Order: sequence, then structure tokens, then C-alpha cells
Amino acid sequence: MNKIQIGEHAGIVWNKLKDNRHWEYDELKKATGLTDRDLNAAIGWLAREDKIDFDMDEHGDRIFLTVNVYIG
Repeated sequence: MNKIQIGEHAGIVWNKLKDNRHWEYDELKKATGLTDRDLNAAIGWLAREDKIDFDMDEHGDRIFLTVNVYIG
């Protein structure tokens, strides 16, 4: 695994999260077809860029897209 692959995997995850749905980890893993290692690296990439967020409900942790709008 290298930075290019992680970035590509982050793009795959980003495209799934564009539907504004709150995804459970296992659902996102199945939808992307990524391994745990690859999905976790992609999530870390997007989290570091402040592009995703996490919440907790009765189903556990969910991952969703954070929309950042900068005007200026």
C-alpha cells in the first residue's frame, strides 16, 4: 500500500458518502469492496482532511460526509 493507493481508495469511499447517508462500517466495506486495511486507511485520509465525520447511535458508529463550504 502506498499514498497513491490510499488516495484512490479515499476517492472510492468519498463517492459512496456523497449520498448524504450515514453509513455503518460493514455496509461501507461491502459497498466499496475494500479490505479492512484499505478502508481504514481511506477513512483516516478523509478524516485527516476533515471531509468525514462520525456519529454514534443505537446501531453503533456511523460514517458520513462533512460538507465544508468556504466563502471568501
